[in-house]
Amino acid sequence: MIRTQIYLTEEEKTALNSISAQSGKKQSELIREAVDNLIHLYSKQRRLEVLESIAGIWKNRNDLPDFSEIRQSWNRKL
Repeated sequence: MIRTQIYLTEEEKTALNSISAQSGKKQSELIREAVDNLIHLYSKQRRLEVLESIAGIWKNRNDLPDFSEIRQSWNRKL
């Protein structure tokens, strides 16, 4: 591991102390977990997971217009 220092506000420090006491985890462990969660949130894999989870969500809807018909109406008439 690499040692690093961070600055926390009084509110952040107080909340971290409270969470540490409730969970029985060290503050450094909680901070590492938070960093890991943030990295996961912004990771490429996470984006792919979200996209895969929503793929096809409109496939069974019957209240939508015929998009191919709408698209054809945009074509220029020569």
